[in-house]
Formats: sequence, C-alpha cells, structure tokens
Amino acid sequence: MKLLCWNVNGIRAVMKKGFLTFVKKHDPDVLCLQETRQGNNHEELKLAGYEEYWNPADKKGYSGTLILTKTKPIKVTYDIPKHDKEGRVITAEYKDYFVVNIYVPNAQHGLLRLKYRMQWDKDLLAYLKKLEKTKPVIVCGDFNVAHTEIDLARPKQNVKNPGFTPEERAGFQAYIDAGFIDTFRVFEKSPGHYTWWSFRANARARNIGWRIDYVVVSKSLQKRLKKAYILPKVMGSDHCPIGIEI
Repeated sequence: MKLLCWNVNGIRAVMKKGFLTFVKKHDPDVLCLQETRQGNNHEELKLAGYEEYWNPADKKGYSGTLILTKTKPIKVTYDIPKHDKEGRVITAEYKDYFVVNIYVPNAQHGLLRLKYRMQWDKDLLAYLKKLEKTKPVIVCGDFNVAHTEIDLARPKQNVKNPGFTPEERAGFQAYIDAGFIDTFRVFEKSPGHYTWWSFRANARARNIGWRIDYVVVSKSLQKRLKKAYILPKVMGSDHCPIGIEI
C-alpha cells in the first residue's frame, strides 16, 4: 500500500499546477490532503478509481482535509471530540488499520493560538490511543511543528517562533513517547530534509526549510514499513508531498 500526504495550500490552486499529473505519476492507493480551503459547496474531483471524503471547515476558504482512496473504507468519520468546526481530521477505517488525516492548528504569529493548539495535540493523542485499542493507526498530515533541531534549517533563530517552541516540540514528542513511530526517521537520520519552505527570500531554491509534515504509525506497523520518503521536487504548494509504503 502506498500512502501519500500533501498540504496543497488550496485545492483549486494546486489543480492548476499539475496536481492531476502528480496523481497519475505516483498512483497512490491513499492520498491525504490538507488545507484544501473548500466549503461545504465544494465540487468533487471525480478522479478515476478513487473514492473521495471531504471535511471542510465551517469558515469558507480556510483549513479543510480530504482523503482520496482506491479501496473503499469500512467506515469514515470526521473530526475529534471537542474540535469540529475547522475540518482538520478525517479517519478512514480499513481492514488492518486506521488512516487518520490531520491538519494541526498553527500556533500563529505571536503564539496567539498556542494554548488551543497544545490542547488539540492532547485531544488528538487521546483519540489515536483509543483507536489503537481496536487496530493499528497510520496518522499523517501537517503537524505544524519541527520536532528536532535537524528538522529545520535555522533552529537557533526560531526557538520562540510558531512551529518550534518548546511546547509544540514536546507535543510532538508525546506521540513518540506514546509508542508512535516517525516513519521518515526510520530510514533517514540526517538533516537537510524539509517539507515546507517560505515563499520569501527564495527559500525553497536555497533549501531553507522546515520538516513539519509527517507520517506517524503505531509501533506494531514498523515491521511492515517498506519505505518512507519526501518528494521535494514536486511543486504546486509551499509544502511538498511525503509518503510511505507498507
């Protein structure tokens, strides 16, 4: 099974920038998208061979998630308890595991939303552990945090900035401490691998980036993990896709 994950920074925008070519070339079994920015009146993509499941935010043009899948899930649910307005979570249940597509809230400039984001992290982890009592979990998406210093190009300059505060990093570490695996780090231990780049100062061409998108899996799935990778050459968004094969 090949799973790909991508914050597309607007589904309509990325459709004009080679999205369909990307899907055809990489042919994922499951494709999890974040920041679709579509309201309840969205038009279906109707990609041949894929079921599609949308979770738009109440606020138009904001947030939103989407799962495209070749295999119809046993069940699909939306959101997590206490957080149901921003379209940030879709859970698809398959025979052997759950796939949970997430878009973690940004702490925002001035850390105005840090408190809410930290509660969201705690509530998501509780939700994932509850799922895990039934079967293993694959959770993927934009976590909006660089976990360690090697996960961003300029750690010292960003310690107090959104996405690299001690609180946010501890929030991600809590997933690891709870037994989940950062799949990319199973295969690649070196720095310099990023998934998001600012549009400013030619950051992407200079690879001044952050790794804030992850596929994290239950420890019981690690033995089935064949590959985990980043696709930095795929354009169309300020993020690039990531993926695993199990």
